[in-house]
Amino acid sequence: MLEKKAQTPEGISYSYHSCPKCGEEIVDMKQLHSVAESYRRLKKYSVKLSKWGTSLGLRIPKELAVENGLKENKIVSLIQEKQAIKIITK
Repeated sequence: MLEKKAQTPEGISYSYHSCPKCGEEIVDMKQLHSVAESYRRLKKYSVKLSKWGTSLGLRIPKELAVENGLKENKIVSLIQEKQAIKIITK
């Protein structure tokens, strides 16, 4: 097994082992716990939902809006996930 290093899309570094013969990749539990703890430390935003007519609305913090290129009247897609809603910019 060869030890390799990688990063999550959020930039969290971790190491794993890869078999050069079959290509199987293994992350040990210590690494998984380390990555999970790093995710918990990432900056979180709390927002309050407001009623807008028969719908609900939320305000996106300016920092997130700027970072993701969101502007007034921009059309985005919402994708339902298991325990989340993903916002996709076009």
